[in-house]
Amino acid sequence: MTNYIKNNTMKKSILGLFLIIICAQWSFAQHGLNPTNRAFTAEEQEVIKLSKEKWQWMADKNVDKLDSLFEPKAMFVHMGGSWGKEQELNVIKNGFIWYKKADIHDLTVNIFGNTAILLNRITLLAEVGSREVSNPFMVTEVYIKQNGSWKMGSLSFSHLLTPPAPGTAPNEESH
Repeated sequence: MTNYIKNNTMKKSILGLFLIIICAQWSFAQHGLNPTNRAFTAEEQEVIKLSKEKWQWMADKNVDKLDSLFEPKAMFVHMGGSWGKEQELNVIKNGFIWYKKADIHDLTVNIFGNTAILLNRITLLAEVGSREVSNPFMVTEVYIKQNGSWKMGSLSFSHLLTPPAPGTAPNEESH
């Protein structure tokens, strides 16, 4: 009987901890990354605008604009691996990954000297190979200010375990 009580108590404790974690995740997702809704500075707005333009250039497969944005030593991290600028441009140009549409749900940006770090919570609609996929990501973008203009130094996709935004279909395919 004592083992039954201990096992039952343990099960309740684990279940309670699990529910707390789920509620905390849901709460964070509802409030977004910028719960204070602080106003962005002019420089932060410049980085945000550039990030949004980058998503459009990726959708349009505009490798000329992307080539000028990406710093020569830039690194790109995807679910399927990581690589440098030339491979990323080739992936986009040849349609191995077609970033069709990035729905931005939340974003925040912080600037440290000549470095800006922008976080986007997005649902990405993409075509990988010949399959259309939709996945929720937290995307980290690192920009470096060089000679008065921002260059992308890194772009990293972290797949989120939260469900995609309403109106988008979840997909298990890799990006």
